[in-house]
Amino acid sequence: MLRKIQKFFKALGPGIVTGASDDDPSGIATYSQAGAKYGLATLWTVIITFPLMAAIQEICARIGLVTTVGLTTTLRNHYPRWVLYMMIIFSVPAIILNIGADIAGMGAVAHLIFPSVNAMVFSIIFTAILLFFVIYLPYSRFVSVLKYLCLTLLLYIIVPFFTKPDWLAVIRATFIPNIRWDKEFIGMLVAILGTTISPYLFFWQTTMEAEDVKAVKMQMMVNKRLVNIDGERLSSKDHEKKEKRLYRLLISKMGIDVNLGMLLSNLIMFFTILATGTALFSQGIRQIDTVEQAAKALEPIAGKASYLLFAIGVIGTGFLAIPVLSGSLSYIISETFGWSGNLDKKFSQARPFYAIIIVSVIIGLLINYIGVSPIDALLYTAILYGITSPVIIAILLHISNNRRIMGDYTNGLKSNILGIATFLLMTVSAIFLIYLQFSS
Repeated sequence: MLRKIQKFFKALGPGIVTGASDDDPSGIATYSQAGAKYGLATLWTVIITFPLMAAIQEICARIGLVTTVGLTTTLRNHYPRWVLYMMIIFSVPAIILNIGADIAGMGAVAHLIFPSVNAMVFSIIFTAILLFFVIYLPYSRFVSVLKYLCLTLLLYIIVPFFTKPDWLAVIRATFIPNIRWDKEFIGMLVAILGTTISPYLFFWQTTMEAEDVKAVKMQMMVNKRLVNIDGERLSSKDHEKKEKRLYRLLISKMGIDVNLGMLLSNLIMFFTILATGTALFSQGIRQIDTVEQAAKALEPIAGKASYLLFAIGVIGTGFLAIPVLSGSLSYIISETFGWSGNLDKKFSQARPFYAIIIVSVIIGLLINYIGVSPIDALLYTAILYGITSPVIIAILLHISNNRRIMGDYTNGLKSNILGIATFLLMTVSAIFLIYLQFSS
């Protein structure tokens, strides 16, 4: 059984890690707020977010697979520099704030489990462990650790069964949309959408897919003396055919991987809203601002087991998401300025690359010391992500339909329809988000 699980995880690609990292502590806080405030009324959003997330991440993955470079490098090579710099201006602060909010959330729930130890002490310890993992583990081992950390997300699927939900009501809320046309409810829908479709995931997915396909191509170069069944060397035409077959196989595998990752992400969102919506909303607990509040509120209502599972899940998702956040940031900056370095290289071979990771995580930690609350950090992150997402999605659609970049692997009709739908929805969300911030 253990061998089958290991084989399954080994076969998974970047999609599963990308999807799982989307359910970071800040995301769990957003879903907990939705459940506590509106009960089961936002469960139906899963039906919307899953196909949109899967379509955008599939586009990102295909761009990385075909170009074999990160999204930032593609932007640098084919678009005006001001577009790239605008992405940095909006993406970098949002990612750092996201890191800070996640570190704070991990420390807070650890403090709930061990009240004698200050939350900030846990935050420092977690930061040190994370940096050790990222810097000293080889890339293959690092990815394996991330994949196994995905298992912690399954804890959120277990938690709702302690709250004994009305499953008929759950089915109705999932498939029959319940929309309230007031500012707060629409604001929550915008927050859910912004949390699930985050720009840093676009960069991470593209780069990781590029890293994977480069490894495959390197193996092909090492084994350059390709032979056919009769032992004769393949002609250049046969080699081209074999390479096309390989790309078709990789794209097919990538599609399964991305869909599985996005399905996992949406399942966790669904069950988090279900757990808090069943346990907290029904008991009149309508205001949850942080993950530690959600965890603590669950204990007297759903039992200590569910409370501990929820809290441990937050720590696990933090360990999963923060390396993805900091890694995405390092790829963005390194590729922008042409610095060599990636997770395949050792620290001594890519000091600037790893320095960005170290600095971003430490700044994220320090945010909690300078008076910026985790909730404020989440708010600023949502605003920056909300403004950035439509622009990056528009660029993704342009890249993925550009034959000069993508060759024979441009978007199909389904990808374009879902991609455009995502762009329009995120644009409306961004406009509404800005309106909410400036309206009385």
